[in-house]
Amino acid sequence: MRQRRWRLLLGLLWLVSVGSRCEAQDAGVVTLAEIAAGRVRLVDLTWPLNEKNPYWPGGDYQPFALKTIATLEKNGVLSKAFSMPEHLGTHIDAPNHFEADRPSVGQIEPQQLFGPGVKLDITSRAEHDADTLLTVEDILASEQKHGRIPSGAIVFLQTGWARHWENYPRYKNQDATDKLHFPGNSPEAAQLLVAERQVRGIGIDTLSIDRGLSRDFAVHHIVNKATKYGLENVAALEQLPPRGFHVIVAPIRLEAGSGGPTRIFAVLPRE
Repeated sequence: MRQRRWRLLLGLLWLVSVGSRCEAQDAGVVTLAEIAAGRVRLVDLTWPLNEKNPYWPGGDYQPFALKTIATLEKNGVLSKAFSMPEHLGTHIDAPNHFEADRPSVGQIEPQQLFGPGVKLDITSRAEHDADTLLTVEDILASEQKHGRIPSGAIVFLQTGWARHWENYPRYKNQDATDKLHFPGNSPEAAQLLVAERQVRGIGIDTLSIDRGLSRDFAVHHIVNKATKYGLENVAALEQLPPRGFHVIVAPIRLEAGSGGPTRIFAVLPRE
């Protein structure tokens, strides 16, 4: 009788263990061991830095520059120096970028740089309207189809603007009055994401999480005030599904920086 009880108990424990593993697989849990072993697919969401990169057309912003300071022939070692604004190329906007008394890029807690990924897509609309915005209705429609955005997610907005990356005039789309024309997030959508969905950050494939026409940068203020970060000039969003991936954000750690170049990876199951 006692042996039968032990067998039943062991059987129940085995079922719980199997069930937990199945639930973990269904939830898309990825381990570091699986990444290291190449059992998952990694998508690099980062543009390479070079002198042709688009940059914000204002103030003292300058293009990326790289120069050689030592060579193998002369010095026995190859070494280079680069200079760039914090907010150039694929980069992060730290919470202190638009709000006082918020963390710098060097103070962002490491756990905030990892999370489940979500992709929203307004590409078809942006093809016909460069000034279009992500709306609350867009978010709700996506959730109706794919489920609620999980707390702690990193949400990307694909606008299709990445196709202009190598054509700086077209990418910034600046008119004769110096107004920029490219898509972005509406303040209402940003408020929903940070306040009601508790996302860790939002990203976009344009120069700014605000649309080009913005003058008050309301989305930046909403995101940074909530101690969240923005990711701008994100690459390769067309390679991502709406859900079912995880995100690794790896920014440069400038002690008092308001942002900086950032490597971003999406982790997906093998196809």
